[in-house]
Amino acid sequence: MTTPAEVERKVRQLDNDVQSIYEMLATIEATQKRQGNRLAEIATNQADQTAKLDAILDLLRAQRPE
Repeated sequence: MTTPAEVERKVRQLDNDVQSIYEMLATIEATQKRQGNRLAEIATNQADQTAKLDAILDLLRAQRPE
């Protein structure tokens, strides 16, 4: 049979575990937000590079004799 002291210790440990899980989730959330921001930057940069490449290709096609 468990004593009240054992039950109280287990409850405190479970509370500590839950708090640790919330801290880990907050860290994961922050990491994912940073990664999402970085992916958005990369996508914007890629779109800019694609537009520049398209402009270069248009110029080269315009200069090509037919």
